[in-house]
Amino acid sequence: MLVEYEVIKPFNNNVVLAKNLGTEKILIKKGIGFSAKAGDRIPAHTDFERVFVIENPETSVKFNQLITRIDHRLVGICEEVLHLICSAIGEKLDEEMHIRLTDHIAFTVFRLQKNDKIDNPFMIEIETLYSKEMEIARQAIELLEKALDLYIPEEEAGFIALHIHSLKSKDKLSNTIKYAYICNSAIEIIEDELKIEIDRKSIDYARFASHIRYAVERILKNISIKNDLLSAIKKTYKDSYRLAKVVGKMMAEELYESIPQEEIGYLALHIERLKNAIDN
Repeated sequence: MLVEYEVIKPFNNNVVLAKNLGTEKILIKKGIGFSAKAGDRIPAHTDFERVFVIENPETSVKFNQLITRIDHRLVGICEEVLHLICSAIGEKLDEEMHIRLTDHIAFTVFRLQKNDKIDNPFMIEIETLYSKEMEIARQAIELLEKALDLYIPEEEAGFIALHIHSLKSKDKLSNTIKYAYICNSAIEIIEDELKIEIDRKSIDYARFASHIRYAVERILKNISIKNDLLSAIKKTYKDSYRLAKVVGKMMAEELYESIPQEEIGYLALHIERLKNAIDN
């Protein structure tokens, strides 16, 4: 037998917090919160657009603590943003990520309403490495801007894109940020050593950034690769190999992992390609 939902708290016209068989659920459907109040009943057979379930008691406590600190209308908008993100990437949101993203978005809005803006030092890397995530993040920003009548800088879309990638890849957010940081640091080392400036919007930069990202993933997951060209790379591209070792040393310090010679060899090839692109 299907059991009705009991409204705990309406957030806005489209989002309510309800309880069903002792489990808290966030229900999203156009108009579901209109004129709703605590204690109202919602038929069990209702065709919801999305249902976020909060089963873990600890997570439930955290979520309820969070929504007591945030204006209920903003909570509702955050839930609509999360619905947009989940629909765009075709992934379910786990309970911890649900709270993290809600908290991040709410705090972002709080900061911007106080005119407290934060620079995003990895915007170029994020746009290069996570272009699809950026598209979704821009849609999320547009939804927030319309709902709140608030201008939200592009840099904030970059931060949201990092969370989206973490959700998609099931990777830690710290690792997602680390890819961007290491890529940026590697390019700065190369520019300083070679006294050049690399076009961050070029295909060569995008290729290098992508290589760094997957190299870091392999190193963190202890996935080894063969490099049959290693001896030839050392002999033919001595300067690039020397520079690759400098970049590898930085990566080792940041990742707390040793960097295999095979990875250094491939890194040298990409550095050589960057050098040739500048020369030409």
